[in-house]
Amino acid sequence: MSEAYKILAAKSALQELNVSGGQVLRIGLGTGSTAKHFVDLLGAKVAEGFECICVPTSEQTAAQAQSLKIPLSDLDHLDYLDVTVDGTDEITADLSLIKGGGGALLREKIVAAASKKMIVIADESKLVEVLGAFALPIEVNQFGLMATKRALLDVARNLELSGELSLRKTRKDAPFVTDEGHFIFDACFSRISNPKELSNKLL
Repeated sequence: MSEAYKILAAKSALQELNVSGGQVLRIGLGTGSTAKHFVDLLGAKVAEGFECICVPTSEQTAAQAQSLKIPLSDLDHLDYLDVTVDGTDEITADLSLIKGGGGALLREKIVAAASKKMIVIADESKLVEVLGAFALPIEVNQFGLMATKRALLDVARNLELSGELSLRKTRKDAPFVTDEGHFIFDACFSRISNPKELSNKLL
């Protein structure tokens, strides 16, 4: 997705925010290059007087929002969110999708689950017939890493998925560590014809 299309998608998401009179909208803020544009646009709207309270899905998004003076909170103080706005790595016509390329999987899932509505920012470049060309990120605890990898490979075999599980690394070839102190396996399955079943097995 070009930057121009990302900005257009973010603008469309911003226009979808519905506010009743006197309401302070509770918004989950996604992580990634497209979500970043949405946060920038929201910051400009907040500067104009728009009232909201937001929960970021990563430390990176939190720092960006704070720099724009967007009011922040967390799910210990807010019992629900009106909407979460986030990007996606791949999406199909039935709205199955792969997320987490930015490395904020766990927080993204928790924030989305706390939201009444989720707006996914994507343009046609993210639309695919079958998920899997983009590696599926799986966030895992560092403890028992190889046991977890074996369990994930068993799940893949049982669902007749083939491909490699690779531990995500930084540019310095060290394991990538999430904000929660976890590692990420990137699963290169190529074609995921049963995304719902896979998702259920990975819970």
